[in-house]
Amino acid sequence: MGLKTEAGRLITIKGTKPVGIMQWKRENFYLYGLVEPLTGEYFIWEFSHLNADCFQIFLENFSATYAQDIHIIQLDNGAFHFSQHLEIPENIILLFQPPHTPQVNPIERLCEEVKRYLAWETFGTLDELRQFIWQRLEKLNTSIVASITGLDFILDALFASDFS
Repeated sequence: MGLKTEAGRLITIKGTKPVGIMQWKRENFYLYGLVEPLTGEYFIWEFSHLNADCFQIFLENFSATYAQDIHIIQLDNGAFHFSQHLEIPENIILLFQPPHTPQVNPIERLCEEVKRYLAWETFGTLDELRQFIWQRLEKLNTSIVASITGLDFILDALFASDFS
């Protein structure tokens, strides 16, 4: 998530070219997240970097928070997911999705929902953006998240992985 303006659709009168204010600041932060598509329960942490060290901390926090269960985590093929230095907690199994298939990853659907409200918004500071995003996330209850992420084609893809 960053201060650079996210472009989106603008509704105008027919024949009128839409005009949006763009901001090109490159300051950002990263949200690491997991979502359970059947129940809509989600787990999100904020980090300053997108790398193996932060991913390790995220996995450890998730593992400790949900220590009583075994978790299968679906991941894209980001290089930091494959780091040889990662120590995967005992209650976590990593499931890598096929390349170029973000549409089957439930967390991507949740990110799209949050980013939908960022179109043409400008924020003066990262703290303003951070506050806006966390407010959006707080408005999402588990039934809303399940309706966004628990689509049939996502569940079918997960169940076809032989981990069901």
